[in-house]
Amino acid sequence: MHIPDGYLSMEVWTATTVAGAAAAGYALRRTRTALAQPQVPAAALAGAFIFAAQMLNFPIAGGTSGHFLGSALAAILFGPWAAAVIMSAVLIIQAVLFHDGGITALGANILCTAIIGSFAGYGVYQAGLRLLKGRLQAAASFAAAWVSIVAASCGVALLLALSGAAPLSAALPAMLGWHALIGIGEGLITMAAAAYLTERRTSLAREGAFA
Repeated sequence: MHIPDGYLSMEVWTATTVAGAAAAGYALRRTRTALAQPQVPAAALAGAFIFAAQMLNFPIAGGTSGHFLGSALAAILFGPWAAAVIMSAVLIIQAVLFHDGGITALGANILCTAIIGSFAGYGVYQAGLRLLKGRLQAAASFAAAWVSIVAASCGVALLLALSGAAPLSAALPAMLGWHALIGIGEGLITMAAAAYLTERRTSLAREGAFA
């Protein structure tokens, strides 16, 4: 889902750079108070896993790429603000060191992946837990991951349309179609990872890492 350089208009990438930087900075400030100190190494490990998983991607329509997102998994484990920081760090490293996603599009990628993906996934996860009264956590995790990646793809489609790279009537169905399918894999991975950590009562669970 990384948007490369050259696909966003100057007006769009300028606005998203400012908005993305502001959102990441605010998320970092919130994380300093929301994330317990013993959870920091676990959050770093989660970021490393997501980084490695995201490096396995394939091209799809509109010049973007599809891959495991990880925003919902990070949000389930550490809450949405910490997830936004984790995902922002992953995106920055990928763009600067590996040229995976454009530098001018970094703010846009942060908004779609780190912000929209994390908060959409977390909201669905919490709603699912309330609806199911705490049961079937796996189902809530799957739904959160699926919605997370689909919502982020909608954000990408909108930005591409605003930039004139592709009409919304073409970009939105293409992104939704692909990522609805990718979301199944995203959901299964997220569901398995969250269930494993809960079942094994790892240090994440013992320190209250599941938000």
